[in-house]
Amino acid sequence: MEEDNLADGWFPESVAAGYDAPGGVNAPEAVDPVVDVLEDLADGGPLLEFAVGTGRIAAPLAARGMAVSGIDMSRAMTARITGKPGGDKVEVTIGNMTTTRVDGQFSLVYLVFNTISNVTTQDGQVDVFRNAAAHLRPGGLFLVEVGVPDLRRLPPGQDTVPFRMEPGREGGGYLGFDQYDVATQQFTSNHVTVTADGKGRFWRIPFRYAWPAEMDLMARIAGLSLKHRWAGWDRSPFTAESTTHVSVWQKP
Repeated sequence: MEEDNLADGWFPESVAAGYDAPGGVNAPEAVDPVVDVLEDLADGGPLLEFAVGTGRIAAPLAARGMAVSGIDMSRAMTARITGKPGGDKVEVTIGNMTTTRVDGQFSLVYLVFNTISNVTTQDGQVDVFRNAAAHLRPGGLFLVEVGVPDLRRLPPGQDTVPFRMEPGREGGGYLGFDQYDVATQQFTSNHVTVTADGKGRFWRIPFRYAWPAEMDLMARIAGLSLKHRWAGWDRSPFTAESTTHVSVWQKP
């Protein structure tokens, strides 16, 4: 078995190997609406994906003829991009999305699937916005998709919120739960997988949550202003009941 590369951070080979499992966020019905919105917002211009991962979104965009670049820390994840239709056309740079620069100006920089929360300090998240703004051409857009903190489900004294439980087809299954520290805005996403023969695996990933209003302030620090905020990729209105938001900020 290939050893995990510590340089890959929280997404080493052991995680990358199962990241493209069929269904869920990888299903065409989940991917296509994302690609449709991003293609529309880019308006023909080049796109840059922060935390490009395995190319779940970047490769389909490139397959449609869009010029797509990506930044990611994990070589284990990005090694899988070229195996996807369009993936050989994605220009990948290994680096940290808070500081790494690539050549060119982009009409759209985007960061999807809660990955802004992988940056676990407020200063670091501000740097993500600043780095996005530095890559944008005048009038360009920065898009973030992220969940709304699930704190309404926490009664006093409780810090844990389960978010998914799936029984396995032949026994075993999966359990996912988040643990919050409301004093620091830190939380961990915890994942437990048990195979049919009873073998288990546990892993956790640290995050920092931020409310939409805090992200608007980060954008303002970076010289960006809010243009759109939707509850999801269907562009439905964001409300008090929304569990996610897709927000778009614009460079003057």
